Amino acid sequence: MTLLLWTIASKMVFIKTGRLALLLPAALLAQAPQTAEQKIEALEGAVKNAQMAGDNAWMLASAALVLLMTGPGLALFYGGLVRKKNILGTMMQSFMMMVAITLLWGLVGYSLAFGEGSAFFGSLQYLFLDGVGTAPNTDYAATIPHLTFMVFQLMFAIITPALISGAFAERMKFSGMLAFMILWTLIVYLPMAHMVWGKGGLLNAFLGGSIPCFDFAGGTVVHITSGVSALVCALYLGKRVGYPTEPMRPHNLVLSFVGACLLWVGWFGFNAGSAVSASGLASSAFVATHFAAAAAGLGWVIAEWLKHGKPSALGAISGAVAGLVAITPASGFVKPMPAFVIGLAAGFVCFFMVSVLKNKFGYDDSLDAFGVHGAGGTLGAILTGVFAPMPSTTR
Repeated sequence: MTLLLWTIASKMVFIKTGRLALLLPAALLAQAPQTAEQKIEALEGAVKNAQMAGDNAWMLASAALVLLMTGPGLALFYGGLVRKKNILGTMMQSFMMMVAITLLWGLVGYSLAFGEGSAFFGSLQYLFLDGVGTAPNTDYAATIPHLTFMVFQLMFAIITPALISGAFAERMKFSGMLAFMILWTLIVYLPMAHMVWGKGGLLNAFLGGSIPCFDFAGGTVVHITSGVSALVCALYLGKRVGYPTEPMRPHNLVLSFVGACLLWVGWFGFNAGSAVSASGLASSAFVATHFAAAAAGLGWVIAEWLKHGKPSALGAISGAVAGLVAITPASGFVKPMPAFVIGLAAGFVCFFMVSVLKNKFGYDDSLDAFGVHGAGGTLGAILTGVFAPMPSTTR
């Protein structure tokens, strides 16, 4: 017992302050910073850890919000717009993108998009996600784990091909749809993602691209590629049986209304999350996104009111989605009032594409994937160059 007490006492230090005596472990005193430099260094480390924790929490939440856009957001939005007999098949298309593209992304997709390669393609650097761990990849995001950045980008890869399904809704077999979507992701999406966002990509404005393209959150990578591809699909497959002589009205606009609202909420992760940090840039993108959606909803309603004499619920939610699409490339570069102008313009332009131009040319874009995403994304990319100052921050 005496030996035990002596051992404990040798590890303790008495500190007397006035009438109060403190008994502290000697190891604790030894670990405390002894100089101002050490204290500053410890404080800087604590601040850095806090920043990384905050950024990581925001990015994981943003990734979940973007996934929410596909299922249930897009699934409900598209599902309510088709005829009753096709609702489950249409919703299944969105769900299968969550399954199939996730597996493809983990095996080879992320590496081809964000591995260091040529100006057009990535590499096999991250094949099977080898080398993608909890340490940050400073080329893309210095304050979050590489895994977090990877899974955030995965959510973009999931929703992009799902958007195309709106063009061929009600007229493509499940097996054909699945094969097409996987091939499209490999041939179109992954090279485009690398060119615009990957290190050394041809169009990357911040990491060595020779032709700078300012696409903050996916106007080019997501909306233009999916929208133009949707038009090609619609033209190649031809019209649905009975189109346009037979009525093919949406069977349940309540589902579409709920889906559109979920898309609006999820889009905050889509755009503000593309700041890859919980920062003022994320706040700016968040506000721009909201203002543009509201303005576009108003613009579509006004255009519809002028043409048909009354607005509609479908027009209001379609306009809001059009505004969200149009502000995507500019969201991190513009202030609220330019965002309002971009959204208002998108409401009018996309209404014209859907209600006038589509009827004039006679193509059967079932759920207006081209009229909203292709036209809205293109308009947003053009207006980004009009309203955005020369960006000085990374994506």
